[in-house]
Amino acid sequence: MTPITPEAIRAGFVNASKREAAKATLPALDDIDFEHREYLGWRDPKLPETAYLALELDGELRVVLLHRAKEPAVRRKKMCVLCEDVVNTDDVSMYSAAFAGPAGRKGNTIGTFICTEFICSANVRRPPTFEAGGVDEEARRVIVTRRIDGLRERSANFVNQVLGG
Repeated sequence: MTPITPEAIRAGFVNASKREAAKATLPALDDIDFEHREYLGWRDPKLPETAYLALELDGELRVVLLHRAKEPAVRRKKMCVLCEDVVNTDDVSMYSAAFAGPAGRKGNTIGTFICTEFICSANVRRPPTFEAGGVDEEARRVIVTRRIDGLRERSANFVNQVLGG
């Protein structure tokens, strides 16, 4: 991912009002290793059930305003739809996003399971288990590369769904 600026984030919102975009609490962008990220996701510390997902799509930064569903009293293991990680299944939440444009203004939304703290980029870079990758370093590298490509594709598909609502 290319490093981004606060101005680019605020201008990139696709399903938020100008007021919501202006009120968004942004992460410390200087502390982020963009080279090892397929998207940038963060939760708003001032609004704990509010989160954001930013990624480059067709050469433009697109930012989606998300709302985290309240967790049921009994938590169940879930798999993140974006990274499809099978190890970190305890910290996955249901996030919903209003569709962009008229559909979103009518209240239509889309929801999906995403890692609660948006750690997908780290998950896909985790070395494969011996059972999955064996000892062949090239095979292990290919597995990680496929995971990264899959995360990019699924993240872009989610944002495209929000845009096409």
